[in-house]
Amino acid sequence: MDGELSHDKITRFLSSGSFTEKTLWKKVKRLVRAFEEDDACLIFDDTVVEKPCMDENEIIGWHFSPKEGKPVKGINLLSAFYSSEKAGQAARLPIDYRIIAKTEEYIDEKSGEKRRRSPETKNEMMRQMLWRAMQNQVKFMYILADSWFSSAENMRFAAKNKKVFIFELKSNRLATDSEKKRNLGAFERLEHTAMPEGKPVKVWIKDLEFPVSLFKQVFENKDGTRGERFLASNDLTLTDEQFKTLYKKRWGVEEYHKSLKQNASIGGSPAHTERTQSNHVFASILAYVKLEKLKLATNMNHFALKTKIYMASMKTAMIAFQELWENTQNLSFA
Repeated sequence: MDGELSHDKITRFLSSGSFTEKTLWKKVKRLVRAFEEDDACLIFDDTVVEKPCMDENEIIGWHFSPKEGKPVKGINLLSAFYSSEKAGQAARLPIDYRIIAKTEEYIDEKSGEKRRRSPETKNEMMRQMLWRAMQNQVKFMYILADSWFSSAENMRFAAKNKKVFIFELKSNRLATDSEKKRNLGAFERLEHTAMPEGKPVKVWIKDLEFPVSLFKQVFENKDGTRGERFLASNDLTLTDEQFKTLYKKRWGVEEYHKSLKQNASIGGSPAHTERTQSNHVFASILAYVKLEKLKLATNMNHFALKTKIYMASMKTAMIAFQELWENTQNLSFA
């Protein structure tokens, strides 16, 4: 960079300030305002940024990874992800995030080993993020999340604030299709019910005061096996197509996680302190936002943009190499 960007400058950037979700909102606010719509979606999900060789601290620890099916060592990132379509363009932007910090130590009763835990649950953090989004007057109607965030408290919070949730439920969740059975406490596991496939039905979920619309979706996996998905919403008028179309938007947060890891190098920092590690996470999220701006301006996805930049750098490198090679032709040993 001809001295314009030094290693020390990056080090000072990562260690000097303390970047938070408030900083992110200031950076992304204008872009959100340009694309927000009343029927937009706010999606919640978390991912583990693997750090297998780093020392454990309050933000680097062991977290269960659904992808791996086991605990992995790394940083657990929870995001509030905004998805909106306007004038034929789809904007997908992180508007809030939390790094799960396990600041409390305790002794595990079974193993007797010392462990760490967060003083707040992810569901509590999700409700805080929802509240901040409403305080920031972000326009959205639908809240999407997988089964990890489908607690009764989250459903109540969404309904109380006049938002429509579509949450995936675990197959062992207790429910009944009759208010009378609900009053008698006669619930059964979703996987054992005879509810129809592809048709929303009105049910009562255990520990929830109001009825929800439940949609059973059957799909085929890549390996040819069949799977089931149970989706619940407080909007009793949703059709089967609306369930499918709206919940499909949740895939955007998975693409966000993939881009963070493969294009914004969220796992590539060798930083060792909690502050520099946290600030690098923020910098990677901001890099994603800038890639999204480029995507909206060029109609090229993040991976195509990365390839284009990479190819341009390779061409520049080849030109520089050719110039060096030509300069060697006049040397006696050439």
